[in-house]
Amino acid sequence: MQTTTTPSIEGKRITRYCGVVAGEAILGANLFKDLFAGVRDLVGGRSATYERELQRAREIALQELEERAAELGANAVVGIDLDYEVLGQGGSMLMVSASGTAVVVE
Repeated sequence: MQTTTTPSIEGKRITRYCGVVAGEAILGANLFKDLFAGVRDLVGGRSATYERELQRAREIALQELEERAAELGANAVVGIDLDYEVLGQGGSMLMVSASGTAVVVE
């Protein structure tokens, strides 16, 4: 499955549009991760724990997107858009959503 944020794939011709597809991932951050991230914020630097969780959520959302595209008979997804949101009381949950257009390319 080819995926891209661009509206087309260079060197490929879109022969059929299958529809809009989306994938979502919502992950909760636990107390210890929050505590250590807070310490990191105070002393400066990057939070490797949150970066790993963000990467994991993005991978899950894109995998769901590809699975839904395949169910429609697509072999590619173009125009992918990734959105990130913090949800829940005190921002305790991270949501990543991916959407795009499922297509068949030659």
